[in-house]
Amino acid sequence: MLSFRNNRLKDFAIPSGSVWLMTDIAQSQGRQELYAKQAPQLLKVMCEMALIQSAESSNRIEGVTVQPDRLKPLVLGNTRPKNRSEEEVQGYRKALNLIHTNYAELAITPALLKKLHFIIQEGSGDAGQFKRVDNEIIETIPGKAPFIRFKPVPHKETPKAVEELCLLYRHAINQEHVPPLLAIPTLVLDFLCIHPFRDGNGRVARLLTLLALYQHGLEVGRYISLEKLIEDTREDYYRVLLESSKHWHEGKHDIIPWLNYLLAIIRRAYGEFEGRAGRVKSAKGAKTTLVLDAIKSFEGKFTLTDLERACPGVSRDMIRLILKDLRGAGKLKCLGKGPGAPWIRKGSML
Repeated sequence: MLSFRNNRLKDFAIPSGSVWLMTDIAQSQGRQELYAKQAPQLLKVMCEMALIQSAESSNRIEGVTVQPDRLKPLVLGNTRPKNRSEEEVQGYRKALNLIHTNYAELAITPALLKKLHFIIQEGSGDAGQFKRVDNEIIETIPGKAPFIRFKPVPHKETPKAVEELCLLYRHAINQEHVPPLLAIPTLVLDFLCIHPFRDGNGRVARLLTLLALYQHGLEVGRYISLEKLIEDTREDYYRVLLESSKHWHEGKHDIIPWLNYLLAIIRRAYGEFEGRAGRVKSAKGAKTTLVLDAIKSFEGKFTLTDLERACPGVSRDMIRLILKDLRGAGKLKCLGKGPGAPWIRKGSML
C-alpha cells in the first residue's frame, strides 16, 4: 500500500522506456480481437496449453512439481490428485478457471485474496487465512549462509495493510485515473511486500496479476502462460523484486525495475500470441503450428518428451505424426529409438 500513498502514482513521471512498453502493449491489445476472430480453433488450443503451463509453472517456481504425464489429466480432466503437490496444481487450475469465467464480477478485496488462497491451498491448515506469525523472505545460495532478503509487514498489521492496498488501488484506478499498466504492477509489488499468507504468496500474486489485467481488457494470459514466462526469467524476477522492495517500508523504494520487468513479460506474451495466431492458415493447422514453434525454440537436440512438455495440449500421437512428416521432408533427423531418442533440425523449418 506504500506505493499508492500520498498520490504517488497520480504524480508519477513514467520513464520513456516504460511508456514505450505500455504503448506497444496497448497496440497489441487492439489487435487481439482480430486474431480471435481469424483463428478461434487455435485460440482454443492455446488456452488449454496456457492452463496447463500456468498451473505447472506457478507451482514449480515455489518448488511444487508433478510428473509430466499427470499434468494434462489433472488440469483439463477430472483426475483425482494422488498427493499434496498434485492437489496444489489442481487447486491453481481451479483458481484460474474462476478468474477466466468470472473476472468481471470479482472485485479485488481482502476477501477475494483469501478466497484465491483457499482454493490453491485447500487442505492446508491455514488455507484462506492471513499469516498468524511474522514471516521473512530468506535466500539460500549454495556455499553461503542463508540471508534475509526482505522482512514483510508484521502479521498483526497485515489485515489493515491488505485492506488499505485494495482501497488505494481502486482509488488510483477509478478516481485518480492512473494508467492500469502502472497501477497493476504496483498493486502486485505491494502485495508481495506485505506477504499476507504463510505460504502461497507468489501464486496468489500471479493470479492477482491475471485478474487485474483481464479486468482492463488485457487477456493475453488466457492464451500465453505469463507464469511460464516468469519461470523462464526467474532470476530476473527475484532480482527486480529485490531492487524494488529496498526501502519499501520507508516509502522510498523504486518501483521502476519491477514495473519494467512485468511490462516486458506482458509485451513478450503478446509477441508470442501474435506470432502463433498470425501463422495459422486453417483450423486443422492449429496444433501443428504450436508443435512447429516448439521445435524452432529448441537449441540443438530435443526429444519427444521435450515436445510433450512444450505442447501439453497436443497428443503424443499427433506430435509423432508431425515428427514423421518433418523427417520425411528432410527437415528433422532422429538419432535413436523410443520417446527418449534425440532429434535435431536439418536446415530451415520455415
